[in-house]
Amino acid sequence: MYLTMNRFRVKPGHEAEFEAVWTGRDSQLPQVAGFVAFHLMKGPEKDGYRLYASHTMWESEDHFRDWTRSEAFRAAHRGAGGHAEMYLGPPELEAFQSVQQIGG
Repeated sequence: MYLTMNRFRVKPGHEAEFEAVWTGRDSQLPQVAGFVAFHLMKGPEKDGYRLYASHTMWESEDHFRDWTRSEAFRAAHRGAGGHAEMYLGPPELEAFQSVQQIGG
């Protein structure tokens, strides 16, 4: 399993706009090979921003890399740079390889 996470620092007062952009987009993910799950998480407000994180689970790092080079990726991210006024800087990408998994 492979997890990618983007952390977003959203300016106060732009939370509803940020959430509308994300929940209203055509993510393209369900039809992508190796895609497992996606979550958009709302975190605490601190230091002058609201923290959000997107988590995307993949079967493997190769599946994630294939996604980033695909037309589906380009379509899902089209216009992403058009909302700079909402953010305190660019998102921070982090990626993790699974070491242990325990199911519930």
